[in-house]
Amino acid sequence: MQDCLWFCLGCLMVALGIIGAVLPVMPTTVFLIAAVGCFTRSSPRLAQVLLQHPRYGPSLRLWREQGAVSSKGKALAAAGMAVGYALFWWKAHPMLPLALTVAALLAASAAWVVTRPAPRTCPPRLEQHLD
Repeated sequence: MQDCLWFCLGCLMVALGIIGAVLPVMPTTVFLIAAVGCFTRSSPRLAQVLLQHPRYGPSLRLWREQGAVSSKGKALAAAGMAVGYALFWWKAHPMLPLALTVAALLAASAAWVVTRPAPRTCPPRLEQHLD
């Protein structure tokens, strides 16, 4: 039963990651990292499929092996949060308390991502995908 729950949660995380790949205001890699964790507990074969993905695999492996984020990943994450906040401000016209709360949460999230360690030396096959 527990494997089934991990599997379903992993599928949900992949679905959210796919949505994030299409919508600029939603992350992709964060959900795929969570999916790998879920699939590791329920379906190691699916975890390997994600880890071997040509586009997202290098970032997922880097996070899993080193807890690191490339400089390009940090910049894209911070820029995505800034664009997302600008769109939120422009379209939602939030009241000041909500606008400040969302800004603080996004700033904290961006700070957390930016302060993750840089990748240590990587095998040449990973370096081409990181920066």
